[in-house]
Amino acid sequence: MKKAPTLNAKTREVMNTMVLAVSRGASGRDIAAHFLASGKSGFPVIEHTRKLVGVVTELDLLTAMDSGKDLESFTAGDIMTKTPIVVEEETTLKAVFQMMKKKNILRVPVVRNGKLVGLVSRSDILRHMITPKKLICAYGPF
Repeated sequence: MKKAPTLNAKTREVMNTMVLAVSRGASGRDIAAHFLASGKSGFPVIEHTRKLVGVVTELDLLTAMDSGKDLESFTAGDIMTKTPIVVEEETTLKAVFQMMKKKNILRVPVVRNGKLVGLVSRSDILRHMITPKKLICAYGPF
């Protein structure tokens, strides 16, 4: 019998390596468009070398707009979290989950030598933990 998945797995086993990221110079309007087009609520901010320099979220964008800023008047670099929480590929999912729970965050950039190599989200961890017996999909409207 196959062993049930555990949170002892390493981040590299479940992380998503196809990551949407933005540059520090991306305008607020471009970031908003990427959020809406992708259905994501946060992006890593990277330099051209893939060095992670921050994270920008919908909340950051909305906070800037709420303070009266126009979408064209700021960049990712202006509103991003400059010291984001990150994990490495060998971090256990248990440690990642505990960090997410404590900090109330949805996703964490995965780095190797300071460079972005992936992203792990709560849904990635959940997907790892379950093996559905039957896959049931339903599409609306209901």
